Amino acid sequence: MKKKYLRSTILFFLTFLLTPGIQAQDDVLQKLNEIAIIDQKVMVPMRDGIRLATDIYRPKNIDKAPIIFSRTPYNFNSWRDGKENTRTAKQAYEAVKRGYAFVVQNERGRYFSEGEWDILGVPLTDGFDAFTWMKDQPWSNGKIGTYGCSSTAEWQMAVAALDHPSHAAMVPQGYGAGVGRVGDYMEQGNWYRGGVEQLLFFSWLYSVEHDKFKPRIPKGATQEDLIRISRFYDLAPENPKMDMSESLKHLPIKDMLQNMNGKREVFDKMVVRKPNDPDWYTGGLYHDDMEIGVPSFWFTSWYDVSISPNLALFNHVRNNTKDKEIRDNQYLVIAPTLHCRYTRATENTMVGERNIGDARLNYDEQIYSWWDLWLKGEKNDFKEKTPRVQFYTMGSNKWQASEVWPPADTKMVPYYLNSDGDANTLFGGGALTQSKASKDTSDSFVYDPMNPVTSLGGNVCCTGNAVQGGAFNQQPMETRSDILVYTTDVLEEGVEVSGFIESTLYVSSDAKDTDFTLKLIDVYPDGTAYNLDETIQRARYREGYDKEVFMEDGEVYKIDLTPLSTSNYFKKGHRIRIEISSSNFPRFARNLNTGGNNYDESEAIVAHNKVHHSKKYSSQIKLPIRQK
Repeated sequence: MKKKYLRSTILFFLTFLLTPGIQAQDDVLQKLNEIAIIDQKVMVPMRDGIRLATDIYRPKNIDKAPIIFSRTPYNFNSWRDGKENTRTAKQAYEAVKRGYAFVVQNERGRYFSEGEWDILGVPLTDGFDAFTWMKDQPWSNGKIGTYGCSSTAEWQMAVAALDHPSHAAMVPQGYGAGVGRVGDYMEQGNWYRGGVEQLLFFSWLYSVEHDKFKPRIPKGATQEDLIRISRFYDLAPENPKMDMSESLKHLPIKDMLQNMNGKREVFDKMVVRKPNDPDWYTGGLYHDDMEIGVPSFWFTSWYDVSISPNLALFNHVRNNTKDKEIRDNQYLVIAPTLHCRYTRATENTMVGERNIGDARLNYDEQIYSWWDLWLKGEKNDFKEKTPRVQFYTMGSNKWQASEVWPPADTKMVPYYLNSDGDANTLFGGGALTQSKASKDTSDSFVYDPMNPVTSLGGNVCCTGNAVQGGAFNQQPMETRSDILVYTTDVLEEGVEVSGFIESTLYVSSDAKDTDFTLKLIDVYPDGTAYNLDETIQRARYREGYDKEVFMEDGEVYKIDLTPLSTSNYFKKGHRIRIEISSSNFPRFARNLNTGGNNYDESEAIVAHNKVHHSKKYSSQIKLPIRQK
């Protein structure tokens, strides 16, 4: 066994020295070699005989180390000259110098791992089998923590529900694409929001899916062969650059990847699934009927694509898990950043166009204190020093703490939509008031799917150049007549909104089916209007995602939109605003208004939509306002 580790370490170091360009990278690989036993391209067997490529970095001076485990669909080949792979080496170095083994493994079907890939791999078996293999290694102390952001986080929840005895703790970050159904949210791994396709996955799958005709390593290749050939054959495809701002316009959407000449094996089966399709419940997604059995340190961010279901999952685990010890060991951080951008906060953090101040946090210190507690069994002060919930409030630009989310001192305050039927554009008369409308009025707009409202900023990731995430001034968009704008009076004193934002609209349409969108906005004294969060609801799913109920012309329907989330301080002199429309494209797929499948259609119907506000139809938004 020792000879095998020695051979792989020597081969690693010799290749490092001889590889052109590697010396120009950060010297982290050199430093890592000095303190770590490095064992790369270990082929870990799964229960069905498939082997997964695994790199192991463990301390030279520790016989039995706790393990920090990262499983990923992404390339972590350290020979590749790129920041993603340098990041893996940096993570390994940080772990090893603190006395941990760092293990990174590719999902099945990715790069040097055998088998066929699917989104999230097959975590209910592969993750469990990987834990068992690591536990049984002579260098392991039997304690494993799972760690990672986005695709390296999303598989963790379903595996945690299996309660493997060695899975001691987890740190999921930006994990929304692993959440299928939780409470009222049925996003099915971010594929949907309110029954509407989120086009981020259309772009993401183009960029990451490997072709079914990709080169494959012959079965039975030795570890030495795999290490050697990984220097020359990286197996990382170079997809042609694609203008996603144009590509995402293609109709029908089921042919979108085909139109890009993309790889379609995974996409083709997912694009036809409806929100409650049984196939969503057979893979690796976590659903709220699954019991999470490990202590968890959750990391989320205000401008991530799935902030609301992420927060709902934290609350679900904390309030519903049967084991009290597990309930009592759930912690949460909510940063004011984009997807997986936690450590990029600076003294003057910019999120889109908005400066939200010094949003830095001692992430590494807290995370390793968490690992020390659960993987090493140290009696440290993590629980005494770490608030249950740490959240950043934009506007006041400060970190705050709470025992629960939302903070216990919030009160849901309704704001009602009012106008004289003239809420179109920011120049109209739409108002948000704390009193209901005194007369029966409505606001009308025309929704043309071939001229949709363009996404400007927002809570998004992974869409290439189609949408830039974050806060941007919405005023240019608010001149469109198909956007209804409702604004409060100028605030006479500051208001902190922290929690879930609920909204109910009473609507009608001459189309069988259409969508309704909503944005929450902070309006500055000079008129600058920064978006905070956004949501959408497809009308056919207003009564639930297990059935489709179409609209009839002239009828008024109640729609409860999926809740938004934020923590924002609206300063004195600011105003609170919402926008309502029927499209936010290409953030969300367009509803073609026909009442058909939508995914296989190219022809659209123009919809004439109304939002009603009166004593009977009190369209409203409920804001979680902190009480003084």
